[in-house]
Amino acid sequence: MSRYTGPRLKIMRALGTQLPGLSTKSIEDRPYPPGQHGQKTKRKSDFGVKLMEKQKLRYNYGLNETQIRRLFVEAKRARMPTGDKLLELLECRLDNAVFRAGFAPTAVAARQLVRHRHILLNGVRVNIPSIRIKPGDTLALHGRAANIPMVAESLQAPALTRPEWLHFDETQRTAQINRVPMADEVPFPIDVQQVVEYYAQRL
Repeated sequence: MSRYTGPRLKIMRALGTQLPGLSTKSIEDRPYPPGQHGQKTKRKSDFGVKLMEKQKLRYNYGLNETQIRRLFVEAKRARMPTGDKLLELLECRLDNAVFRAGFAPTAVAARQLVRHRHILLNGVRVNIPSIRIKPGDTLALHGRAANIPMVAESLQAPALTRPEWLHFDETQRTAQINRVPMADEVPFPIDVQQVVEYYAQRL
């Protein structure tokens, strides 16, 4: 399954959740699923609930099914709760860190910055969004990337409050990773246990 490139607001309405990594738009004006029968109340099956929670992670972090399944397998091998480890692995992606640092308005835009080599990781230009950041790492913009309108606007007014697990230097426009992100610092509501149960039945 490939990465989603269609209407982002439609996805958030279908999932009933604001996903900051996917879009800056709000679903408040139409907080119901899209389509002719969107406003009708429907009871979701247990499978439907599990699938919806999994899709929240997939779309917010911009992963395809193979990528998120691979992360789940890694999380399952860890010595900490599988769900917490999965959220940690997702939050530790480079493109997500660039987004949470305020260099881009969404994780989608952050991924583009990384792909186009506008980001420095510990002083080195990188172009792989899935690189895993760790405590002590430093993120910065390369060259004149700060002059890109999207970047300038995001630096002036970040889409989200910067998390405690990174420190942003306003003067240098750099972000340093202080510690590993915690599961409860994910910026949208998620029942990760449903995701664990979803994959437990399929692996």
